[in-house]
Amino acid sequence: MAGSALIIIDVQNDFCPGGSLAVAGGDEVVPVINGLSQHFEHVLLTQDWHPHHHSSFASSHPGRQPFETVRMAYGEQTLWPDHCIQGSGGAAFHPGLNRTKAELIIRKGFRPAIDSYSAFFENDHTTPTGLAGYLRERGIRDITLVGLATDFCVAYSALDAVAQGFATTVRLDACRAIDLGGSLDAMLGRMRQAGVTLASN
Repeated sequence: MAGSALIIIDVQNDFCPGGSLAVAGGDEVVPVINGLSQHFEHVLLTQDWHPHHHSSFASSHPGRQPFETVRMAYGEQTLWPDHCIQGSGGAAFHPGLNRTKAELIIRKGFRPAIDSYSAFFENDHTTPTGLAGYLRERGIRDITLVGLATDFCVAYSALDAVAQGFATTVRLDACRAIDLGGSLDAMLGRMRQAGVTLASN
């Protein structure tokens, strides 16, 4: 599939069962993604990569608990359990994920003062990761997104991809959601409205 890329979002140990921010059934996406990877010429990965004491961690805000929200300079921010700390086992990719074909790893969330859900931009929606430029220079126009979690990093990546002019598909069978306070339905609606193709298989 020349001109098309599979972008695998954050299939890391901390987002899988037993991890510090486990997504229910997160490990179930691994064999589905491994199968899909065989059909794409271009395979890219994103990796959540936080320093200790990242500003999105509840532990960095005395008196706050995980999943509460706070106002940051760039807007509302959900506070998370400490997760995907640089160099930790939790930040490593799931051991069953086949990464042989991966030509690029985009690390995100490494700036201490700002979180990064999207593969394309930090949460200020203006600081780019460089992914859009890479895809354009490689002549990639169509992308398929898979991974964790449907309603956060996958969805925000999809919305930004469409806004950047890429034909964008999310394979829901290769994603799992956190579904925090109805976030899954809300983000599925936003993706449909934006023109993201939601597919199952």
